[in-house]
Amino acid sequence: MIIEIAQYTAQPGKADDLRRGFLAALPIIRGAEGCHSAHLLQCVEDPGHFVLQLQWETLEHHTVMFRGGPLFPQYRSHINGLFADPPFVRHYETVQG
Repeated sequence: MIIEIAQYTAQPGKADDLRRGFLAALPIIRGAEGCHSAHLLQCVEDPGHFVLQLQWETLEHHTVMFRGGPLFPQYRSHINGLFADPPFVRHYETVQG
């Protein structure tokens, strides 16, 4: 299982629009093959900062199948032009101890 953490900063004055865009886009992401969960977090101290936390079956389900498939442009159409910089995206896996 892979956890994707994607950080976004809203364009000035666009935090509400970005939140609405993400909420409209979440069902698209959740419908992707290999997506086990997708959650949106909004920062309390800085409401213009958002984190998407997604759980994928494999890295390729995100990087190849979702990003290269027809759902990715649908997802991005809800948030394009609303974030200030490219998202900061990293993938993680659980470390067994």
